[in-house]
Amino acid sequence: MLLEVRNLQTHLQAGGAVVKAVDDVSFAIERGETFCLVGESGSGKSVTALSVIQLLPRGISDHPGGQILFQERLADGSHRTVDMLALPETERRRIRGARMSMIFQEPMTSLNPVFTVGEQIGEVLRLHRPELSEAEIRERTIEALAQVRIPHPAERADEFPHRLSGGQRQRVMIAMAMACEPDLLIADEPTTALDVTVQAEILRLMRELQDRNGMAILFITHDFGVVARMGHRLGVMRLGKLVEEGAVGQVLRRPEHPYTRQLIDALPENLSRRREVAGPAPQEAPLIRLQNLQIHFPVRKGLMRRVVDHVRAVDGVSLDIPRGQVMALVGESGCGKTTLGRAIIRLLEPTGGRILFAGEDITRLPARDMQPYRRRMQIIFQDPMSSLNPRLTVAATLTEPMAVHGIGKDRDERLALATQVLAQVQLPADSLWRYPHEFSGGQRQRIGIARALVLDPAFIVCDEVTSALDVSVQAEVLQILSTLTRERGLTLLFITHNIGVVEYLADTMAVMYQGRVVEQGEARRICRAPEHEYTQKLLAAVPRVVVGEADPTDAGAVLIGQ
Repeated sequence: MLLEVRNLQTHLQAGGAVVKAVDDVSFAIERGETFCLVGESGSGKSVTALSVIQLLPRGISDHPGGQILFQERLADGSHRTVDMLALPETERRRIRGARMSMIFQEPMTSLNPVFTVGEQIGEVLRLHRPELSEAEIRERTIEALAQVRIPHPAERADEFPHRLSGGQRQRVMIAMAMACEPDLLIADEPTTALDVTVQAEILRLMRELQDRNGMAILFITHDFGVVARMGHRLGVMRLGKLVEEGAVGQVLRRPEHPYTRQLIDALPENLSRRREVAGPAPQEAPLIRLQNLQIHFPVRKGLMRRVVDHVRAVDGVSLDIPRGQVMALVGESGCGKTTLGRAIIRLLEPTGGRILFAGEDITRLPARDMQPYRRRMQIIFQDPMSSLNPRLTVAATLTEPMAVHGIGKDRDERLALATQVLAQVQLPADSLWRYPHEFSGGQRQRIGIARALVLDPAFIVCDEVTSALDVSVQAEVLQILSTLTRERGLTLLFITHNIGVVEYLADTMAVMYQGRVVEQGEARRICRAPEHEYTQKLLAAVPRVVVGEADPTDAGAVLIGQ
């Protein structure tokens, strides 16, 4: 057995109190095996991983009980079993990076912005392989980048992290972790921030490296689709405890613990489809009509900052969004989804084309004339923490827009309306007097929804509003949006890359690629029988778990039978 965790306890100091972040957890990982650890935020997954590799801050953490037994491979090829909790720090440093490595969730904050990626990979080799010359370190660095399929690795080795895409930065993190060919790789949500196609490439790459090197992987995630595609065995954590463990197929097919069943049932692809909405009558005009819409950003170079080119973020999009329906807009990062959504509500100025709202051309309206439309067109942002003012209470956040648009005769009436909207998004009335930092991520997203609803809009842009949420919280937010669209007759443009969300919530669907809409139509038809080559590639890259019988055309689904 490569790693055996026995009755691990990890306690953290928080404001004078002791938090039992990991409470009597036991599991084991064999060589060449992938053990997935799943659970919601705060369940103890990442703390367990940091405990295994011993990276928790000394001042606020301790281990009152347990063992972390690791079979260390020595330089002469022999092995010895060590307890990571009992080793002196000098011994732990020798194991970390060489025999046990970790890929962190956010590569941009994990990579040093002032050093090239080659220098950062080389530092690992200098530390753990001191016998190598500088020429050999350079050669191995380029080889590591080539191994994770970064194009032109010799040139990329001299680039700084900010010059690389998100997927390339994650590959650099993998190359750094794999530089010394470790026996155990700990991957903490390594694909959460990636597009589905890049995620599929990273997962495939990790499996290939694992098969080639016989490496074991401790894979931390909340995505059951990734678990079904990557894992051999699965552990489910809740409130610091391991509540269920077993083979991936067995746990997903026949979960024994109610919490595991709750998580699987909360996946969008397993939610009951909201009521079917009949299409608009042929003579009814769409609420939003885009005609050859273009948004170009200038590229400036030289001392005089002259415009030498343009980035065509949205390049001639024509689209109809029917009244009272949900249109999903899907595509990879950089395809123009968010730019298009913000341009529709005039947060970005279009370069060309027309935007029609309820038949009125709002493309070139001055700010003063746009004021009445601001009330009818709203947006919910992806990250609620950065879009909510930390200095304002929820009451101020909700009542100020109403005051600007003349809703409510006085403050008391506006507070009453705000309370009603909070009830619609399933938040208690006393939330009015709290600040954003006092809420969880899911609750902050509900506040963002409430802020959009207080003005009683007809159209809302939802920009990746569930991408950072746990599956159960995501399910609650989706059900709230589904209910609101039905009760209020709202029209939504739902920007997402989660196909399960599209199938649950959307009536129509548009697929964007390099600033253009390459396919559009009824959402269920496109998800089941995509016509465009890019749409087919996009859907095939989505890892999903479907309990029961899968549609044979659903290439992305990983079937877990009854």
